[in-house]
Amino acid sequence: MAGLMSRASLVVKAKFSKLLDRAEDPGETLDYSYAKQLELLQNVKRGIADVVTAKKRLELQETQLQQSIVKLESQARQALGQGREDLARQALERKSGLQQQLQGLDQQAKQLEGQQEKLIASEKALSAKVESFRTQKETIKAQYSAAEAQVKIGEAATGIGEQMADTGLAIQRAKDKTEQMQARASAIDELTASGALEDFTSDQTQLDRELGELASKSQVDQELEQMKGELGPGEKQKELKS
Repeated sequence: MAGLMSRASLVVKAKFSKLLDRAEDPGETLDYSYAKQLELLQNVKRGIADVVTAKKRLELQETQLQQSIVKLESQARQALGQGREDLARQALERKSGLQQQLQGLDQQAKQLEGQQEKLIASEKALSAKVESFRTQKETIKAQYSAAEAQVKIGEAATGIGEQMADTGLAIQRAKDKTEQMQARASAIDELTASGALEDFTSDQTQLDRELGELASKSQVDQELEQMKGELGPGEKQKELKS
């Protein structure tokens, strides 16, 4: 039972794959793949923009910290000059804390710089691949279109295409019906001429037609006898000799 179900599953998959292959348009498939690659490339570019934005924000913070450090050092000198060693110490302690923050920001900025360089390198490599794929895609689409046109022309010329096959069947059916109609018309004419069928489109009856044929035959016989009389014996001899 399991083996039967497995074979049935394979048959269904094979038929489904065949249907997909018929329905699949290589041009549409390639265009979709190209669109997905462009989407990925745009994501990489957005990632680069995000990293650059974060790095600029860190640089701004570093600038503000450096300004604060310079200010605190100036305040410490001023306090010490006024004999306020306690205030000078507080300023220098705050300065030390800001310097530690500045070092941490510097390390983060270097990490972002490294990420930016990697993303830029990846973006360049991906851009080259996408452009190469685009060129290859257009080439394949052109080749497929040319091959498809060639197949259609060949099928039309040889009559193996589905449309041409339908056309051939239509022509054959038309010929058969025409021959059938011609044979029927000929049969009707023959039956009508023999008197087996009466022509209801005519106002003559069968008796009228038979009397007409007798009258026509009698007229022919009379004309023939009249010609014989006009020729005379001499003319008749000449005709016989000639």
